Amino acid sequence: MASKPWSADDIPTQKGRISVVTGSTSGIGKETAKVLAQKQSTVVLAVRNVSKGEKVAAEIRANYPDTDISVMQLDLSSLSSIQAFSSQLLATFDRLDLLVNNAGVACPYAKTDDGFEILMGTNHLGHFALVGHLLETLKKTPNSRVVVVSAGAHKASKIDLDDLNWEKRKYSNFTAYADSKLANLYFAYELKRRLESEGDNPMVTAAHPGWTTSELQRGVVKFLNIFFGQSKEMGALPTLRAAIDESASSGDFFGPQDFFELHGAPIKVESSKQSHDVDVARKLWTLSEELTGIKY
Repeated sequence: MASKPWSADDIPTQKGRISVVTGSTSGIGKETAKVLAQKQSTVVLAVRNVSKGEKVAAEIRANYPDTDISVMQLDLSSLSSIQAFSSQLLATFDRLDLLVNNAGVACPYAKTDDGFEILMGTNHLGHFALVGHLLETLKKTPNSRVVVVSAGAHKASKIDLDDLNWEKRKYSNFTAYADSKLANLYFAYELKRRLESEGDNPMVTAAHPGWTTSELQRGVVKFLNIFFGQSKEMGALPTLRAAIDESASSGDFFGPQDFFELHGAPIKVESSKQSHDVDVARKLWTLSEELTGIKY
């Protein structure tokens, strides 16, 4: 007999746990935060736009009046903002049970405040710095977990560690996005290896949402939502399973089960062969430390 598909109903109470979700004003980040709040976790919406964050918090409180939810400003394209957010969070809480690295951008070429190509700078380097600031508290919190949200696009990456900021090559927006999503997995897997070698918490898992209708989509991609897109509620389930499932192991990667992992219930899936290249992952780690100034 086939097992019942995993859903939010499988999430036990999260009362007493502290959860941070980056990029939680829309899409799967908002849905992830909503479900965690519904399950009674104390939730911090880590968002660039505080006014939007407060609207989301008010919406969640209206549906779940007993929830403990707050908003803190975090711009992942700015190392100074990441440091300020981390200081505020650690001054507020003495533990951190769950860090969901969800925020992501898919925008035209630009540079971050620190001179990084915008997609790599926000999607990878920003989260690399954030986890670095919060890692000691995560280590001290029993059964803590770090979730890194990637995308199926990681399979199309042509990452070039000698030109991470696209200063030598002709810019490709899609390839730059794919590179940042592959970098997410290199980071997750390398962090898992380093923590295991030290015998430390936290568990590190990864997820991708499949083809989920989102505010990042435009043009033809948005049109194809009619045929392939799934709801934000379904798109958030791989992240939630990566965050909560007690049967998960460090290094597991979750995504939808149906039609080339585009939609469906969340299951453990395989990332690209390229994502498991330990040598490249270590080189990217060293480069990320140099660029962000964050030493793990």
